[in-house]
Amino acid sequence: MPSIVNRFRGFQPVVVDVETGGFNARTDALLELAMCIIEMDPDGWLSPGEVMMQHIKPFEGANIEEAALEFNGIRPDHPLRPAVTEREALKHLFLPVRQSLRETGCKRAVLVGHNAHFDLGFLNAAVERTSYKRNPFHPFSCFDTATLGGLAYGQTVLARAVSAAGLDWDKSRAHSAAYDTERTAALFCNIVNRWRHLEEIEEDSG
Repeated sequence: MPSIVNRFRGFQPVVVDVETGGFNARTDALLELAMCIIEMDPDGWLSPGEVMMQHIKPFEGANIEEAALEFNGIRPDHPLRPAVTEREALKHLFLPVRQSLRETGCKRAVLVGHNAHFDLGFLNAAVERTSYKRNPFHPFSCFDTATLGGLAYGQTVLARAVSAAGLDWDKSRAHSAAYDTERTAALFCNIVNRWRHLEEIEEDSG
């Protein structure tokens, strides 16, 4: 029976998206963090799990660029924004990831993202700032759907790659961590499943 532990060399793919106050992971605020654990059915096909998201309070001394807020539409000081500290957000989101590792037998989670090293950089910086000791993610390995989208569909922009894959894209919901995670997860599963389908066709024709 196919299992995800064997499909990705012991890694559990987890889609991650961040919304931030700039481009520098060490100096700029992490404002939203979302994750989606990728699941595999008994026949070996991938599908996205539930999207989990946390609003985050800027860490003390964090830089926030107004241009970044105009892009993502976040207002960090909004009175109705249910934000928590970076450490609280990591604890809340890492717990189900570690549980999935135990259930699947995978040894580490591997981050899946669109321009993945950007998201991984902010995740690693938050882990370092909070001295979080139980980070389930591999510190530098990742899957990048910008690269995979370019390979599979000739598109590296998330919206265009998602549309080229025949998936829905709602422009009005873009640039929120939860929605971008949901669409990135759907794109990743689409590409991996498409590859598996092509492999099965080749085996049948051979």
